[in-house]
Amino acid sequence: MVTTAHLVAFAALTFVMVVVPGPSVLFTISRALTVGRREALLTVVGNATGVYTQVVAVAFGLGVLVTTSAAVFTAIKLAGAVYLVYLGVQAIRKRRKLTEAMASTVRTAPGRTWAVLRDGFVVGFANPKSIVFLAAILPQFVDAGASSVPAQMLVLGICLPVIALATDSVWAVAAGTARSWFARSPRRLELIGGTGGLVMIGLGTTLAFTGRKD
Repeated sequence: MVTTAHLVAFAALTFVMVVVPGPSVLFTISRALTVGRREALLTVVGNATGVYTQVVAVAFGLGVLVTTSAAVFTAIKLAGAVYLVYLGVQAIRKRRKLTEAMASTVRTAPGRTWAVLRDGFVVGFANPKSIVFLAAILPQFVDAGASSVPAQMLVLGICLPVIALATDSVWAVAAGTARSWFARSPRRLELIGGTGGLVMIGLGTTLAFTGRKD
């Protein structure tokens, strides 16, 4: 199975990759500013689940396919980009309803909870930064001579969602706290809602034009 040395080394490398803000962090901040801290934290959970789904996919062969097929890489990337743009447009359209949303942030309806988790999952699974990292780096920490290589990848890969869950939650709480200042004025809240939407649209557009580094 996985050695302690390999696990620690991979965890350290993963931490360095995660702390550099990427699509997931920017998306979390935008969600915290537009819909609040609670839903931002739910987004983080969904995002971590999506990222671990990438780990499972890489462990069972998708990683090789992504790194060798430009078409597959582009399809995953564009799916995430389009979804981000869609969420950004929705945030701008509903920016005038943010004051009402503030009152309902404490008790999120079950259907809304699943929708927020789904949004985070889609962005996490379609994040090209993490899937390329996993496909290129994860196999290097696996002992090919040992039994069950996929199992080793699944164990090592836990580091990514766990570290992302911790660091992204900090971003969510910090941005959610800043949002409370904007909430004191409906005009401020409307402004931050529109700005958050534009950030998501810009992030999606940037993601769509991000090329492969190979």
